[in-house]
Amino acid sequence: MNPQTSVPVLVVGAGPVGVSIANLLGAYGIETVVIERSPEILNFPRAVGLDDEALRTFQSFGLAEAMLRDMIQNVPMRMYTAGKRCFAEILPSTREYGWFRRNLFSQPLGEETLRKGLERYPHVQLRLGHELLAIAQDAEGVTATVRDAEGAEHAIRAQYLVGADGARSTVRELLRVPYEGLTHPHKWAVIECEGDPLDAPYTALHCEPSRPYVCLRLPYGLRRWEFMMFPGEDDDQMLAPAKVRELLSTHVSNPEALNVIRARVYTHNSRVAASFVAGRVCLAGDTAHITPPWIGQGLNAGLRDAFNLAWKLAWIVQGRMKPELLQSYHDERHAHAKAMIDLADLFGAVLSMRNPLVAWLRDRFFLSIQSIPRIRDYVLQMKFKPMPRFSTGVVLNSGVAARDELVGRMFIQPTVEVEQGRPQKLDDIVGGRFALVSWRCDPLAKAAPALLDKLARLGCDRYVGVRARTSGAEPGAPGTDCAATVIEDVENALHFWFQGKGVDWVLIRPDRFVAAAGGSAEAAAQLGRFCDTVLPPPTTAATPTVTQALARPQALSPAH
Repeated sequence: MNPQTSVPVLVVGAGPVGVSIANLLGAYGIETVVIERSPEILNFPRAVGLDDEALRTFQSFGLAEAMLRDMIQNVPMRMYTAGKRCFAEILPSTREYGWFRRNLFSQPLGEETLRKGLERYPHVQLRLGHELLAIAQDAEGVTATVRDAEGAEHAIRAQYLVGADGARSTVRELLRVPYEGLTHPHKWAVIECEGDPLDAPYTALHCEPSRPYVCLRLPYGLRRWEFMMFPGEDDDQMLAPAKVRELLSTHVSNPEALNVIRARVYTHNSRVAASFVAGRVCLAGDTAHITPPWIGQGLNAGLRDAFNLAWKLAWIVQGRMKPELLQSYHDERHAHAKAMIDLADLFGAVLSMRNPLVAWLRDRFFLSIQSIPRIRDYVLQMKFKPMPRFSTGVVLNSGVAARDELVGRMFIQPTVEVEQGRPQKLDDIVGGRFALVSWRCDPLAKAAPALLDKLARLGCDRYVGVRARTSGAEPGAPGTDCAATVIEDVENALHFWFQGKGVDWVLIRPDRFVAAAGGSAEAAAQLGRFCDTVLPPPTTAATPTVTQALARPQALSPAH
């Protein structure tokens, strides 16, 4: 066996979730190795939907704009009855997190951009053609046995290992973590072609009992169809050119003229790993959970894993957080991942009804609720989507119910300005670490030096004071001479948020979730309690990293 490599974090799997984790760790200054069994990006028809939370994740490591270059933004989803009548068009108008909620992309192109992003970090290595063979854990770390592209075996020693190697995960199998749930009985044939023959700039779910199917537009003139397969239909026969033309013949006038570039049969699963954390190993993405595609949340759920997990690993490695709080990754993500799977199963059941009478009753129900504004708005604005929220984990509850309801939720991201500068998204100003954001007060005005030292150790080196966009100073607003970065609330969004929630300040985590919130009078006490809960003893030595300061991630140039 070749000499051993030592690294703080080893990521197994270089799909979009694993590479996003590596980009985040790179931005946090953590030396990381990513191994991937496949020598190249898989050119299969896979994920196509990215939501606002996913784009906010990409924004955090400087790749949102690069990803958008290969993306169609703000794409509606329409659902059609058996009689081809549209009974719902889902197009959320909200941009509370700074981005549109429904966006389409091509996963192979997205993976290329994400891998290109790793080149910004000399302390992050991507090793393709490397296969994981074995894992051994002890109290100090994890030793992975790996076979490289030439067939040689060597060991990689890491403090922590992340398994992001897909639904058929070697990491999960080696750990013997149960993958609980079910495999759906119907397979689906997925076909992609070039030169989109349809003028249909939306995703369409056709609930036709004869053969339910999905049809959607993708970037660069691609069109995808997904057809339900019936018992007795063979995978190879369904993908034969003649059968593909038969499937498409009722949807396009000349299927023979289509250039099919990808075709594959998929089996849908609804499964969740029993635990996302096993000692010093964490599971993320499809390794941790897998969902049918009907609400476009499979990859998005994995990117939520990435954002939640990466900063915790970085903070633990840097000595900023107690190692035992790694368990909070499971506590904060497991229930929400299961809720998203349950919602996808419900959508799939609605789409896939084969009984004509039951389908007719379904269609009558959905057509009837179009005249009920509250229900119609609930559907069209995607208010049915379970939003991540947790009351335990790396958060602080104050005991005041109204305020604690804010904790464990993602904070909004409006457009703001600094000293009459150009408009920017909030995250680009507060940075990628902990940030204290206040409204019309200075919560640290009377803070003791000990508290300021604790906040610095936590990585809360950005205090942002918000004031309304006015020509003069406001009573109680932070002035330009305070220690804060003073921003102007150009959209009035922060004003209404703080006013409506009844708090003066929030402590935002690196993944943009509210860690604590309260009034100015109790700010010092609450912030001190949070720091005491999270920080390890001062004598704990941090593992040397490339940088303890988080530099702003370098964006990719358009020429990539």
